Amino acid sequence: MDKKRREAPIGPGRAWDPAPCKAEALLCERFEFTARLLHAAACRKSGVAVAHRVKGSRVRAPDSSMQPPPSNLSQASPAAFLLLGIPGLESLHTWLALPFCSMYLFALLGNCTVLVVIKTEPSLHQPMYLFLGMLSLTDLLLSTSALPKMLAIFWLGAGHISFSSCLTQMFFIHMLTAMESGFFLAMAYDRYVAICHPLRHTVILTGTHIARIGAAVLARGMVFFFPHPFLVGQLPFCRTTVVAHSYCEFMAIVKLACADPVGTKAYSLAVASLIGAFDVLFIGLSYGLILRTACRLPSKEAGLKALRTCGSHICVILIFYTTAVFTFLTHRFSHGSIPHHVHILMANVYLLVPPTVNPVIYGVRTKQIRERVLRGLHRKAA
Repeated sequence: MDKKRREAPIGPGRAWDPAPCKAEALLCERFEFTARLLHAAACRKSGVAVAHRVKGSRVRAPDSSMQPPPSNLSQASPAAFLLLGIPGLESLHTWLALPFCSMYLFALLGNCTVLVVIKTEPSLHQPMYLFLGMLSLTDLLLSTSALPKMLAIFWLGAGHISFSSCLTQMFFIHMLTAMESGFFLAMAYDRYVAICHPLRHTVILTGTHIARIGAAVLARGMVFFFPHPFLVGQLPFCRTTVVAHSYCEFMAIVKLACADPVGTKAYSLAVASLIGAFDVLFIGLSYGLILRTACRLPSKEAGLKALRTCGSHICVILIFYTTAVFTFLTHRFSHGSIPHHVHILMANVYLLVPPTVNPVIYGVRTKQIRERVLRGLHRKAA
């Protein structure tokens, strides 16, 4: 019966059976529904939100928060970091900035004064004062590379720093601290030659040799720390970009990486250990030989003068290396045993105190520089 009805032609006297058309329409609708689902899946894969109506219902791509991150997200460098200053002492940032700013201004004034005096006074164009001028210039650059941004964090809350600027700051801070250590060694060598071999002092430390020593100190800092920004720049940062520090310190940035930065850490540890151990060893050897020679001098007055000069130098060196070693070791091996704000405060002291006290120890306590500054002040007063 059904077969005959389906095969019967449609004519004037026959009723139209809609069953075949309904079946075809249902098939087409299902095909359209499947096609739209496939289209929605393709759009979701490309990250595009989709909203289609199928039979009165809306098909949406899942929320982006539920999507797994793209595979290349962890490989991209962050646009910027956020420096927190000194975590745990945020309420004291405004007050902590006052002594930091005072020390920075004093460092600028003192080191600029030393540079001007050495440049304008021909009698100070000697090895000791030329090395002192190099040290003062290094201190100026070192304090300026960190303090302005630190004060902006403390007073203005301007903690954002671009990724490239952070890497640049990191490079200059580490390079300049290595240069400062190198100039401490150069000055210790100068004192050793001046006290232990006074007759050969001008022969050994000629202008050419002084320039070569300064160039060697600069080249050492640049060569050893030039890879740092590239090593850090290749690390993936897919978690957080908040840096719990007041400046872009190497280990504080490396700890934010997703991958294990064992190679980067090993290189930094090897370089810092090599430079620090080399400089401390030969500085200690130089002052040890100076002490032995001073004790053997026939004139007690000359021996005491040599010891007083070297004693002030040793105080600055001890401050520099003590804070440097403390900062270096706590960041790598403390594992939370030392409060974080104590570590950051010591790191700031490491950058601030030597540039502030160097002009006093090496400048004001040096008779020639002190007299030249006093003559300039009296001339202005007159």
